[in-house]
Amino acid sequence: MNAAVFRNPGGGLLVGNGPFENLSGPPSKGVAFYRNDFSLSCSRPWYVPASVEILDDGEVPEGLKGDNPEIVWEEPEVEPFAEVFAEVSQAIRSGSIEKSVPVATATGRISRGSCNGLGSALARGNGPLRPYGWIDGDEGVVGLSPELLFELNGGVLHTMALAGTARVEEREAFGADEKEIREHEFVAQTLLAKLSDLGQTNRHSRDIMELGPLVHYHSAIDVELRKKEPIDRLVSLLHPTPALGPLPRTAETLGDLVAWRRRLGCPAWFGAPFGLFMDGFCEILVGIRMIRWRGPEVEVPSGCGVIEESRLVNEWRELRLKRESVRSVFGV
Repeated sequence: MNAAVFRNPGGGLLVGNGPFENLSGPPSKGVAFYRNDFSLSCSRPWYVPASVEILDDGEVPEGLKGDNPEIVWEEPEVEPFAEVFAEVSQAIRSGSIEKSVPVATATGRISRGSCNGLGSALARGNGPLRPYGWIDGDEGVVGLSPELLFELNGGVLHTMALAGTARVEEREAFGADEKEIREHEFVAQTLLAKLSDLGQTNRHSRDIMELGPLVHYHSAIDVELRKKEPIDRLVSLLHPTPALGPLPRTAETLGDLVAWRRRLGCPAWFGAPFGLFMDGFCEILVGIRMIRWRGPEVEVPSGCGVIEESRLVNEWRELRLKRESVRSVFGV
């Protein structure tokens, strides 16, 4: 099976079936999926499917039906992450960066069943969580991302700042947590600065998004574009979001982040853009809250924003909570 899955703008899921035609840019009409890695190293990231299916709400893609797999999990060790955390913290103290986002990954091995059975979670409808997936033979990725890189519809671009995390039972204290608010404002203000050259920006009030056991700060941002912008340029401008990337974002700081991710065993697709183009409409999400598999081997990565006020014990707990929320929603 070779297929891509995305939320259909009109409801339900949209499934693109392979074989796919690879393009360097989006087609003038029809349906195409955007898939790249975190470093945007793919020169032909647009995938035009051989056929398209639109499924009703709650309908599971044919190739993703079945029982959830049984997986034996192994949590990441804290020592490698602590080393990277110390290096990030030192870079912040030296003034070379203000923020970066290391990633820790839990690994597992399927003891019974197949990850193809994870498709039912994509079809359930999960409020602000956006379903996405890519399956190619015995490997694939499925996810439910709360983070929009951007949506482009006509001359208006919609995006968001999503940063700052706490457990849902800590919501009241979270509303006054200066460290989490500052982390969120790093993201929001950086986005606004990038977007101001594109047109008139409008930032909506900061609110709290509840996602199962976790809460996050969220700010919606709209831009009335001065002119038509190529989709690939918008991807390059906005990825990685300040929630997933370093601040400031330079070739050097991005290189450091990619090196830290590799040391910690982060999949190249985690935090990467994944999207849908359909007759001029385009939605690109940030590929987080995901499960990746290759044969019997399974990975669940999670990232955390490290700033000057960050403490190792708190960030390590946040990483675990994020992975637990992913495994919970997928039932593994």
